[in-house]
Amino acid sequence: MQQIINFLIRYKTFLLYLFLLLISLVFTFQSHSYHQSKFLNSSNFITGSIYSFSDNITSYFNLREENNSLVEENKRLRDKLFNNVQLSGITIDTASVDYEVIRGRVINNSYADQRNYVTINKGQNDSIAQDMGVITDKGILGIVENTSANFSTVQSILSKKSNINAKIKNSNHFGSLVWGNTQDYNIVQLIDIPRLVPLTIGDTIVTGAMSSIFPENIPIGTIKRFDLDNSKSFYFIDVELFNDMTNIGNVYIIKNLNRKEVLQLEAETEANDQ
Repeated sequence: MQQIINFLIRYKTFLLYLFLLLISLVFTFQSHSYHQSKFLNSSNFITGSIYSFSDNITSYFNLREENNSLVEENKRLRDKLFNNVQLSGITIDTASVDYEVIRGRVINNSYADQRNYVTINKGQNDSIAQDMGVITDKGILGIVENTSANFSTVQSILSKKSNINAKIKNSNHFGSLVWGNTQDYNIVQLIDIPRLVPLTIGDTIVTGAMSSIFPENIPIGTIKRFDLDNSKSFYFIDVELFNDMTNIGNVYIIKNLNRKEVLQLEAETEANDQ
């Protein structure tokens, strides 16, 4: 207590000055509208800046939650899109659904080898199985090759083993999508397109209808250049991918609910022809 008294005695002149200054400011703001408005504007600016800073901090820590919400919404929309359901909020009749979409995330990605693989955080416990298609919000990524309880490896389209049915969007002529030039991870090749097909640089390439893995019309990329093969009968087409294969995050795994039945029927047909 004595220290407080000593402090007040020592700085009594300065404290008196602050007290009188405060009183004068109060009287000034109360009697002059201009000064009052300036004070309020300054106060609002400081308060607004504090609120803005606080909101930015909160938004930063909520990014993961918001991102998950957006990915889940994309999954729902893709479910409807792949099953030709109008986006009008109606309930999907599960009896007519051909595809199920499961969202996941890449935890490892290779793109510099000749046989590249992507590891995702979904596995058998999430109903993931071999030969399911995997896409991103920009285009196809690859096909599930192996699964464990909680993870799966995906054969990337950047693999010499990859062979996917694809077509030219504006003409519906289809061929095989391969990765022939293993030195470039932004370019794949579309082969077996007849020379009579009209081509234009920039034409869009999408998945074809001759696949039980991917739905039709999933984006792949655009034609960067084309030339005839050695036989002069088919085009050899370079396709620039929509996906940045070096930067893959969220993915969607596509389950064709009718695939098992289709494959069984085709196997029985081939067996009967022998």
